[in-house]
Amino acid sequence: MIVIWSPQARTDYWQNIDYLELEWTFQDVLNFIEKVESTIQLISNNNTFFVSTNYKNVHKVVITKQITLYYRVTLTKIELLRFWNTYQDLENFKL
Repeated sequence: MIVIWSPQARTDYWQNIDYLELEWTFQDVLNFIEKVESTIQLISNNNTFFVSTNYKNVHKVVITKQITLYYRVTLTKIELLRFWNTYQDLENFKL
């Protein structure tokens, strides 16, 4: 399966890395990147579906206690939709 990053997912991902670089250690940045990569690998290789959401065919998985990945799986691809920071106001959440 191919993995497609939505523009918003890419923006969210890099904003989280920028934040970690400013406020945390380099090791924390590496740990976050590794968790994201291993989660994407798990979804792609095992066809694992995590928690369903109210959005059609959209699932979510916790990357860290602060970051949740929202994604959609089709027959041929995995679409990464958002890396949502759970400290943000849910009223601003859009896929």
